[in-house]
Amino acid sequence: MRASGQRLGMVALMLGGLLHALPATGCAQGTQGNPHRGGTLRLTAASASGTLDPQISYTSQYMQLATVIYDGLLTYPKLEGPAGNQVVPDLAEAMPELRDDGRTWVFTLRDGIRFSDGTPVTVEDVAASLRRIFKVGTPTAGSFYGTIVGADACLRNSAHCTLQGGVETDPATRRITIRLTQPDSEFPQKLAFGHAAILPASTPAHDLGNVAAPGTGPYHIVSSDPERGLVLERNPYFHEWSETAQPDGYVDRIVYDFGLSEEDAVTAVERGQYDWMAGLKPLDRLGEIGSRYTAQVHVSPLYGLIFLPMNVNIPPFDQPKAREAVNYALDRRAMTILYGGSGIATPLCRMVPPGLLPGDGACAWTLGADPDHPATPWAHPDLQRARQLVHESGTEGMDVTLIVPATAMYVSMGTYLRDMLEAIGYHARLHPLSPAMEGNYAANTTNHVQISLLGWYADYASPSNFLDTLFGCENFHPGSDSSINMSGLCDPVVQALVARIRSEPDPQAALALWGQVDDRITRLAPAAPMISTRYVDLVSPRLGHYFVTSLYHMAFSRVWVQ
Repeated sequence: MRASGQRLGMVALMLGGLLHALPATGCAQGTQGNPHRGGTLRLTAASASGTLDPQISYTSQYMQLATVIYDGLLTYPKLEGPAGNQVVPDLAEAMPELRDDGRTWVFTLRDGIRFSDGTPVTVEDVAASLRRIFKVGTPTAGSFYGTIVGADACLRNSAHCTLQGGVETDPATRRITIRLTQPDSEFPQKLAFGHAAILPASTPAHDLGNVAAPGTGPYHIVSSDPERGLVLERNPYFHEWSETAQPDGYVDRIVYDFGLSEEDAVTAVERGQYDWMAGLKPLDRLGEIGSRYTAQVHVSPLYGLIFLPMNVNIPPFDQPKAREAVNYALDRRAMTILYGGSGIATPLCRMVPPGLLPGDGACAWTLGADPDHPATPWAHPDLQRARQLVHESGTEGMDVTLIVPATAMYVSMGTYLRDMLEAIGYHARLHPLSPAMEGNYAANTTNHVQISLLGWYADYASPSNFLDTLFGCENFHPGSDSSINMSGLCDPVVQALVARIRSEPDPQAALALWGQVDDRITRLAPAAPMISTRYVDLVSPRLGHYFVTSLYHMAFSRVWVQ
């Protein structure tokens, strides 16, 4: 249902006010003997979110869940605010010892930790997990872990991956030595990301699908059904080694049901039938929850954006002018309204959300601007210029199919975008797909997707998560669902700049180089950034100690139920 402009404005005002009146939360203490310990946390989502394999899953829904099931050598702490972006030791006793000008990283594994099946965690589990990243085709294998010595051979022949010379272990001292081909200033952040989770060495070297691997966190999955849901219980072998890295949980059980529509889920959480719902909240319910359920609503900043990747290798978007046309034609204010209003979204013209690079608000794709003369901020679409660019590109009249997730908000956006594509000279159609499959479908080149609508959130707080992860040559894998470079861009100028950044020890110098990458990506226009976003969380009246981290949203181990 499409809401009126007046209604949308009211929603924006209501949620905008919430930004200045969020409930305060405090740091929790240990859960043993705590009066809030116990009970069942009840979660709901419209559907499953693909594989449960922590080294393959790349969805926010399951990665959020994985943070209470799995651990890496390093992690992002379960702390609120900017402190949650700083890497801390997890299964490693301390931050690594650096040698050889940043090419060698030495870790010491904590002693006495067991997986949820009771087996001890050993240095061989660490080495096997790093090899498994390449054997199973982890989406970030090349971009995050491709500088490990031996990774090139693993990327060419994953089945015989050894990482020889790249990963060495010493069981007697519990030391793991990782050698890189070149310094990588962001390597700790990449090891802290969920794809570097440590699993038992016996874990099969293929996608586990609906089977959960043993983990080391406070919870483990005891049953899973992609049609119905998941059940998590306490890991009987867990003990808290670091409250910052992996605290014990308050609730005894987590039940995660699938199948409710977004509308029904909002109602169920409002009434306390569920404690939390995954995903975006329907636009027609934002005003209601922002006015009647203020104590249950939390609005959090995100390093996130919604954008349109365009396939640069097939018509019509193999023509740069066609891609520029889409950028000029976009009414980013309309996209802001359809997302929920200015309280939770802002027009965006670059492929980096605010807070990560200087020059927030700069816009090359607005009326009267271009990459050489950006404006601040975005003001208006330029349909006349967009139509002219389509004509000059020689693509006028071509058929274009837009792929979107089949949710109320994304279909509303998609309907607008289909009409926009028609208005600038294409024969456009809209093709909604299940949210669980839309991203993988758009990524796989065999499906010949021309343009799609996606949300993207940072794996950690760096421009690399957008400029390198989404457009690096190493992340384009033809014929694979894990080809996260959905535009298929492979630009030598971008690659050379990123290589310089990885070996740049000065953060300010690296930031300046990222600015150059951002400018280059803007000029190539492999995607059309639309809006930067904030996240609206709705919880039940019985949920206490709401606790959110900037990278993984609500921390399931930190909240309690009454």
